Amino acid sequence: MNAAPADQIRLLDVQALDVRLSQLAHKRKSLPEHAEIESLNKDLTQLRDLLVASQTEESDTAREQTKAEQDVDQVRQRAARDQQRLDSGAVSSPKDLESLQREIASLAKRQGDLEDVVLEVMERRESAQERAAELTERVSSVQAKADDATARRDAALGELDTEAASVTKEREIVAGSVPADLLKLYDKLREQQGGVGAARLYQRRCEGCRLELNITEVNEVKAAAPDTVLRCENCRRILVRTSESGL
Repeated sequence: MNAAPADQIRLLDVQALDVRLSQLAHKRKSLPEHAEIESLNKDLTQLRDLLVASQTEESDTAREQTKAEQDVDQVRQRAARDQQRLDSGAVSSPKDLESLQREIASLAKRQGDLEDVVLEVMERRESAQERAAELTERVSSVQAKADDATARRDAALGELDTEAASVTKEREIVAGSVPADLLKLYDKLREQQGGVGAARLYQRRCEGCRLELNITEVNEVKAAAPDTVLRCENCRRILVRTSESGL
């Protein structure tokens, strides 16, 4: 294949722009905010699960407390009725009187036990409320950090996308000035060679594979016509000659 030396040199400009686009794409994927947001979202998921559990516990203990307080109230009312009967003298039989007194004593003990249950439930409810409040604050704090990281990521992505659009436009312009057959070969090689399809020959060294040409290869390059499109014998990339090739 033949191409004017100027066209071959312009191919290096296309290559430089393609490298920049690859760098921008890599930077876009590897922004530190990506990992930061992922970590924060994991923390949020765990904290929200814990918060739901605490809220559920608080709700359950609230119902348990209500039920326990109702039980206490029922026992208290029954004891009050029995005490009223006892105080009114309505019970005259010694046997019935003794039975009523035993029942009042039993109810007093039962009331005391139930009040202890109420206190124990209230303590568990208070603990669940405190835990839920703490977790709510932690969720808010982590969410704020996640929002900040997301904003920073979006801003960085916006800058990278703007630069990529500018480089892409410039690449279209420069590539449009390169002969179609040369550009087609370059694109094919670039895809095969990890993003580098053309390399400068600098001081007898291919900048694609970083290997220096041997004497035979140097003589072949010297003997080639200026418009001959050369290929590196080692990496097979297009080898572009410049004034700094050392020939």
